[in-house]
Amino acid sequence: MHFVAFLPLLLLAQPTTSFDITLGFNTPQINENRTISEIYQAALAEGGVVICYHGGDEVNQQNALKRAFESRFPGMTLNITVNRSKYHSVNIDRQLASGNIEVDSIILQSLQDYARWDQQGALMHYAPNNFYSVYAPFRHIRAAYYGFAINAWSTVWNTAKIANPPREWPDFLKPEYKNKLVLTHPSDDDAIAYIFDLIMNQYGYQWFEDLLAQNPRWVRGTGSPLAVLRQPNSTQSITFTAGIGLRPSGTLNVSFPTEGNFVSWPRSAAIFNNSPHPEGAKLFSNFLLSDEFQLQSAQWSARDDIVAPGGYPGILDMRSTNSAEYVHFIANRGRVEALRMLFEERIGMPQGLSPLIDDL
Repeated sequence: MHFVAFLPLLLLAQPTTSFDITLGFNTPQINENRTISEIYQAALAEGGVVICYHGGDEVNQQNALKRAFESRFPGMTLNITVNRSKYHSVNIDRQLASGNIEVDSIILQSLQDYARWDQQGALMHYAPNNFYSVYAPFRHIRAAYYGFAINAWSTVWNTAKIANPPREWPDFLKPEYKNKLVLTHPSDDDAIAYIFDLIMNQYGYQWFEDLLAQNPRWVRGTGSPLAVLRQPNSTQSITFTAGIGLRPSGTLNVSFPTEGNFVSWPRSAAIFNNSPHPEGAKLFSNFLLSDEFQLQSAQWSARDDIVAPGGYPGILDMRSTNSAEYVHFIANRGRVEALRMLFEERIGMPQGLSPLIDDL
């Protein structure tokens, strides 16, 4: 009886799409054969605009990407909106349901949604130049989406505040690091929940309880710990819930555990069918996979022919992470929700303003 009463709610929760492409066999892959200059001219003729939704938690987080693209292609405008990926996903679902897609390109943390949108026939199967240089685990078999860089959470510390940072996860429990940790609330971000999930699976739940005894400062957003670390008067000097790439940034330095597991995932792009500016979106995708963009990045590349900065091995040679595993975790919404409830029971709900509008 209870199941019958609940069934309509389940039906309402399903994606509001009118078709499924499984048996259509009518979505051929487009392999780019033009030069980037030719694509540039086509994008200018189209209007010179790209609309991109990018996951993140600071409104100015992708200003450098906007500048790089617009400097490389004068006359082009990259309108890039940074918001939490989960909110972008809901907005996109509403656009698809209404048949009025407003965005061209996406770069989101919620990788589980890419496969869902592709199944709905919403994504363009487009292989930009250098698509086949992307590591196979990071590219869709028919080019609906593809990684261009690797995001990773790392240990980050302020070298002006601390000389000997923790290197492995048990090190964070040492007495000398009490009151010195600033961490993103793990129920506020699924990728942050994942790092706690990995650590507790490796070192046991007691590790988390002992971490709480270190009196970490909990903040919202993954940019906030870096802002706190840079504050000269803050007592916090270390985080493991943020990333600055593979190179030092000012007084901030970076390391990754070699015995413990850490989180990484492919920073992935896709283009929507029926997008307002398909040629602009194609230009943007080709730019992201171009040598010039790849070689200036501080992140691991998703391409197999780009050397990692900072003297690091390629991402697939880092034995303490598995970038392709991330999507399996984030797609398991039951597990993610259970972890969120665990964290909120132990440390409360995330407090304070959204990181998009706070003053950190």
